[in-house]
Amino acid sequence: MQGGVALVLLGAVLAGSALLPESAQTVDAVARALPPQPGHILGTDLLGRDIAARTLAALAQSLQVGLLAAGCSTMVAVLLGLAATFGRAADHVVGALTELALGLPHFVLLIMIAFAAGGGTTGVIVAVALTHWPRLARVLRHEAQGIAASDYVAISRALGRSRGWIARHHLVPHLVPQIVAGFIVIFPHAILHEAGLSFIGLGIEPHLPSVGVMLADSLREIMAGNWWVGAAPGLGLMLVALAFERFGEALRRTTSPAGGVA
Repeated sequence: MQGGVALVLLGAVLAGSALLPESAQTVDAVARALPPQPGHILGTDLLGRDIAARTLAALAQSLQVGLLAAGCSTMVAVLLGLAATFGRAADHVVGALTELALGLPHFVLLIMIAFAAGGGTTGVIVAVALTHWPRLARVLRHEAQGIAASDYVAISRALGRSRGWIARHHLVPHLVPQIVAGFIVIFPHAILHEAGLSFIGLGIEPHLPSVGVMLADSLREIMAGNWWVGAAPGLGLMLVALAFERFGEALRRTTSPAGGVA
């Protein structure tokens, strides 16, 4: 049920953003700072732009960036988890990297990488991809080592199969549930951190629709009494993040060994 709600929400946001007319986000000096009303159900900002249209476009932008960043981070975790089975030295290196990454202040590291990457959309994707892999990598490393110690893997090695062949045919198929669940858990964190980086000016470019940029702009508008400018993007981001976090929790319970018993 939760998975279906999350997927419907994702599809609705992406489809709604694609169907928005170009005029929906244009500046309109006549419609400046309007409260929610029939013509603008979520009001307008100080430039007369429709908050509902901007929020929908911003959420779609966040979802696209989050999907790409979470996918890259998951790929890093998979590669490191598999690399840990390529000998004792590789396992020590992966373990040390994972513990080092987990020991660093998360958001500070995120800001440093985004700044070093030049900010913008590319900076967000690089920063999220390089900071969200450690926990999933640790899970995959543990699972991969257990599979690598199994009898059928030992038989494959005795038959002369390469480590790459064993990784593709034995390790990866068994790790798919953990990989999928890990991606879905990383995804809401990715969109939240994208909004955070955009809020402080290191994320998506200001001319593009972004929840973080809208929330940053809303600070001065809320002081003028225009509460609706920050309410819509904030609530939209919270709903999207919570939906996918619940989806990840449900999927994790389903794929865990005790999932079918609980």
